[in-house]
Amino acid sequence: MIISPCISICKTDPKTGYCYGCGKNNDEKKMWKLVGTSEEWKKYNLITIQSRLEGWQLESFKDSYNHKIKNGISLYKKNLIK
Repeated sequence: MIISPCISICKTDPKTGYCYGCGKNNDEKKMWKLVGTSEEWKKYNLITIQSRLEGWQLESFKDSYNHKIKNGISLYKKNLIK
């Protein structure tokens, strides 16, 4: 099962329409929540959204997403709990 790339930084850039945290647009956010969305679509979308991020934003996303996969919680949420 592919984990959602949402890392709890849910703010949309008004110019691009992409989330600052994960790089998804609103349609992609809806697709991730649908029960019938295929794992193949999710794999492709993970590649797509990462292509929208660069530099520190991409590295931050990767660190937080990998933490979420391993621990069930994004780094942002982990730091809120402290």
